[in-house]
Amino acid sequence: MAIPPRLIASSSSSCTTTSTNNSSIHIEEGLASKFWIKFRRESVFSMYTPFIISLASGTLKIDSFRHYLSQDSHFLKSFAHAFELAEECADDDEAKLATSELRKGVLEELKMQNSFVEEWGTDPGKERTVNSATVKYTDFLLATASGKVEGVKGPGKLATPFERTKVAAYTLAAMTPCMRLYSFLGKELQALLDPEDDRHPYKKWIDSYSSESFQASALQTEDLLDKLSVSLTSEELDIIEKLYHQAMKLEIDFFLAQPLAQPTVAPLTKGHNPAEDRLVIFSDFDLTCTVVDSSAILAEIAIVTAPKSDVVQSEAQIARMSSADLKNTWDLLSGQYTEEYEQCIESIMPSKRVEFNYEALCKALEQLLDFERRVNSRVIESEVLKGLNLEDVKRAGERLILQDGCTSFFQKIVNNKNLNTNVHVLSYCWCGDLIRSAFSSGGLDVNVHANELIFDESISTGEIVKKVESPLDKAQAFNDILKNYSNDRKNLTVYIGDSVGDLLCLLKADIGIVVGSSASLRKVGSQFGVSFVPLFPGLVRKQKECGGESSPKWKGLSGILYTVSGWAEIHAFILGW
Repeated sequence: MAIPPRLIASSSSSCTTTSTNNSSIHIEEGLASKFWIKFRRESVFSMYTPFIISLASGTLKIDSFRHYLSQDSHFLKSFAHAFELAEECADDDEAKLATSELRKGVLEELKMQNSFVEEWGTDPGKERTVNSATVKYTDFLLATASGKVEGVKGPGKLATPFERTKVAAYTLAAMTPCMRLYSFLGKELQALLDPEDDRHPYKKWIDSYSSESFQASALQTEDLLDKLSVSLTSEELDIIEKLYHQAMKLEIDFFLAQPLAQPTVAPLTKGHNPAEDRLVIFSDFDLTCTVVDSSAILAEIAIVTAPKSDVVQSEAQIARMSSADLKNTWDLLSGQYTEEYEQCIESIMPSKRVEFNYEALCKALEQLLDFERRVNSRVIESEVLKGLNLEDVKRAGERLILQDGCTSFFQKIVNNKNLNTNVHVLSYCWCGDLIRSAFSSGGLDVNVHANELIFDESISTGEIVKKVESPLDKAQAFNDILKNYSNDRKNLTVYIGDSVGDLLCLLKADIGIVVGSSASLRKVGSQFGVSFVPLFPGLVRKQKECGGESSPKWKGLSGILYTVSGWAEIHAFILGW
């Protein structure tokens, strides 16, 4: 069981520091930057759309790209008109000039689109049907620019310059996300291009949106939104935020509406047939799903509910240490764990990097079993978990803060009737009840495989039923779960984890996804020949390997693990928008 002392020793102070730091950041950053950060999830979903992944890989069929160009051309015309309406509503010469310059930039972008159209063999004069996602976006944009926003007067009824400025600000709120998103996508895709290879069919498009001039236009749009929003009330700023968010969601719909006549690596569940396929999702719990390690939570419950040193305990109660003694004991256990864990990790490391060999890695990680067993025995003997009330544990689980996007991912995948999905949580946690309560608070009933605290009439004895103590225990549970499934369906397995304890399962699964930035996981994995690949570039590479012709094949024990910044990437990859 991993005891992270840093979480106990610094949990309260680190939260305060984070809060303080975030406040200073929010003061310094503009409104547009704040919203871009807040709605980063939507930018991830745009990037993970089949269209963008196919375009990035260079396998996008030319007909699909031509269709996109025709839709984007229609959108840009509306974009330019929206800037024109915003310019009319701007209240000073500087804002008018800035808006005019941005409109000119869009007209230049339209010219660039026309050059693309000519280069890719499409007749610029040929009319294509505008799809519903494009219409929905342009209608939203022009309605906003015309003042048709809930609670806002139309342009013809705007009596004061201030009222007109509000409409200009609202219009920029609906436009800024598009500029920033394309700038973001351009940079992300440009980073994947081989500078020595000019054969990528859509290099010109990528170069255009990753260019310094387009980046500058995106910044200029954001600066203008910030300027126009300075004098707005909190209610009006709420409207700005809602418009910004709506525009981000419409961008995702726009990319998803582009027709693709080719297999794609994402979303993973596309083409899933519940009658023939079974998707098995495995996940670690501590620091994969949670923000704080469960051992820290259980220790905190013990310390907070323990009697004070000057309080006489009744004979009817289970004898417990005082809160002060508990804290000292916990600090000692934590310090011992950290020191011994680091020594153990060092002892299993090969002197130099070796080629990936799963069996060799298993043998090395066997040494962690004795270490983890000693740690758990030490915790039981210390009696730090003795006297916990089961209801306190369950309440703590219900209030446990999970990683952003974790709960919504599991809710969506469990409740999707079109998927044959099973979810299993494999954890070193000392108390499975804590995990079950954490998920049940989100309406989820998942299969939990963890250690269990023993309770006598709802009061813990301090004893632990040991079920999952080491990487090998997790791997054994993983194998046993799969063996229990019938052979009537084809299994596709995904394991999501964050630490060395997850390493064997991550590698055994068809797709292993690493959350967080555990230094020890990367250190051990890399030395044993494991490759850690950021998920999005990995998917682009996988799409390229398939050539847009065949469906991707996923198979465990490849020695490749995919890293993500958070659950939004996992959700976007596996389920899509």
